[in-house]
Amino acid sequence: MKASQELALQTKPGIKKTSWRRRIIHNWELYLFVAPCILYFIIFHYVPMYGVQIAFKNFLPAKGIAGSAWVGFDHFERFFNSYYFWDLLWNTFSLSLYELAVGFPLPIILALAFNEIKNGFFKKSVQTVTYAPHFISIVVMAGMIITFLSPSSGILIRMIEWIGIEPAAFLEDPRWFKTVYVISGVWQSAGWGTIIYLAALSGVDPQLHEAAIVDGASRIKRVIHINIPTIIPTIAILLILNVGNILGVGYEKILLLQNSLNIESSDVISTFVYRSGLLNNQLSFSTAVGLFNSAVNAILLITVNRIAKKTSDNSLW
Repeated sequence: MKASQELALQTKPGIKKTSWRRRIIHNWELYLFVAPCILYFIIFHYVPMYGVQIAFKNFLPAKGIAGSAWVGFDHFERFFNSYYFWDLLWNTFSLSLYELAVGFPLPIILALAFNEIKNGFFKKSVQTVTYAPHFISIVVMAGMIITFLSPSSGILIRMIEWIGIEPAAFLEDPRWFKTVYVISGVWQSAGWGTIIYLAALSGVDPQLHEAAIVDGASRIKRVIHINIPTIIPTIAILLILNVGNILGVGYEKILLLQNSLNIESSDVISTFVYRSGLLNNQLSFSTAVGLFNSAVNAILLITVNRIAKKTSDNSLW
């Protein structure tokens, strides 16, 4: 009887509000600690969403966002009916899938290999060498790529010629642009991407390996049956995040490597938004294209997460 009365009291709105306030007062240090992160997302991610409405307006800076006339889905229809729509979509998808297929498994392989190295000095040296390119800025990285692949003085071009092979026009031939972009990106980020997998591998119970050694399991079998199952949840979460950002190809590196000869394969949605919005001052149109890009990414993220949730217990929510 007493328990039921307490439960009834807890279900009252006033009691709920009091308990909520008490929880905040009791754990105020934790709320204070997380407050800067919450404020950051509110100020820099949610408040700017007010400007998304210009995708449905004919935005004029003189009239402001509220004073500009509504045009509905005219900008979206213009983009969907344009002759470059399918080219932009194909370039973005193919570049992202190429990067995902090559760049996603490599950090996993490197982490498994690093985890098996027993020599501490050699392990740290190799890790440092693979981590270092991550700290090179995109501008410097693009300059290095252009210098190394220069037809007249590029060191990689000279090495290919020394082997006796006719070098391709890597930066001018549209067929080679995606390969140059992906390989350089993998070289820059693969080592850094191993950190999270090495952290997951550090949680493997050593007794599992000891028991497997007693049973006669080789090193490869222990990697397959102990190490890989340990990092599968981490792999699943990162794969969901990567697929959810499949249209989010950054424009900085592409713009730095882009030229009039390779533009047919290097022009993606993000570079198109940059040109339309900042260079051509088509603010409403570029916002509509960017909103379409974000909507597709959100749909992919939700879809892949639901598939992962139904097939396994590894999902974002």
